[in-house]
Amino acid sequence: MRVGIAGYGLAGRSFHAPLLKGCGFDVSTVLTGNSTRARQAKEDFPLTKVVDSLDEFLRQELDLVVIASANMAHAEQSLAAIKAGIPVVVDKPMGRSAHETELIIAAAEKAGVPVTSFFNRLWDSDALTIKKIVANGLIGKPFRLDSRFERFRPQLNLASWRESESAENGGGLLLDLQTHLLSTAIDWFGPAKLAYANVRSIRGDSEDDVVLNLVHSSGVDSYLAVSAIAGAPGPRIRLLGTEGALIVRKKHFCALVNFPKVEPGVCRQVLRPISNAEILEKRYRQFLEIMDTSISQCAMHLKEKVNGRFQPTKSSRSHESLMRRVK
Repeated sequence: MRVGIAGYGLAGRSFHAPLLKGCGFDVSTVLTGNSTRARQAKEDFPLTKVVDSLDEFLRQELDLVVIASANMAHAEQSLAAIKAGIPVVVDKPMGRSAHETELIIAAAEKAGVPVTSFFNRLWDSDALTIKKIVANGLIGKPFRLDSRFERFRPQLNLASWRESESAENGGGLLLDLQTHLLSTAIDWFGPAKLAYANVRSIRGDSEDDVVLNLVHSSGVDSYLAVSAIAGAPGPRIRLLGTEGALIVRKKHFCALVNFPKVEPGVCRQVLRPISNAEILEKRYRQFLEIMDTSISQCAMHLKEKVNGRFQPTKSSRSHESLMRRVK
């Protein structure tokens, strides 16, 4: 299957390109107007064609387009690919607003062209571990989730559009890391309503401190916080249940529990991160079957990655962590 990647920055090079290669796709075309990224694309995929025009990009007889460009370009590029009749995967967020997202979905439905959004953190090891803990009732009935991405970067990185652009132009943490917290919370605990939101710009320019509170129909309240100006970052995740709690600090899983399997008040590792290739394979199956495409090769490569046999390309210095997170 011939795939074109629109944008070859962090998302295109570090996430989509290695995953596509690992699934056996042919990354045949890359769209970028940046000379450094064009060179990197040729280093990573010597046979790929690099173009700087969207029209030329869509004329390359592509079977799938992956939109990994800056947020401000998602809607324009997605709509153009749909109009050309090419199935589309759009990196999160699909659009900068509900209006842009609705336009993309409506265009896809009218044209009969598959479109989906990419949320890689649904397959992080901590996300999978939480689902297993909840399913097995290890902490009883969950009732409160604290999930956060907090960093301390007092100085703005003006070279990054995520930090220098306004929300209207696709910048800020609400459209960046907060989308991951929303997607995982809803995946874990089901539909929810927004009860509270506080979106601020502490350092100036883009939104850099965002807190959302969701009330799930399942009875769980989620408190979701992202910040680039948190001088004392909290634990990545704290999940409270009626019989105990789970705390995730970076890559270490620690449960404070009060059920018979562990002494009360003891903090210890109870589970290593889990991986589940079958669930990720199922997600790919759903999308690929729409396009009448065989998934056998993709599934084989996915399972090889999970078993640690995937060898990243030169561009994959940071890819090993992603490969370890695959379901």
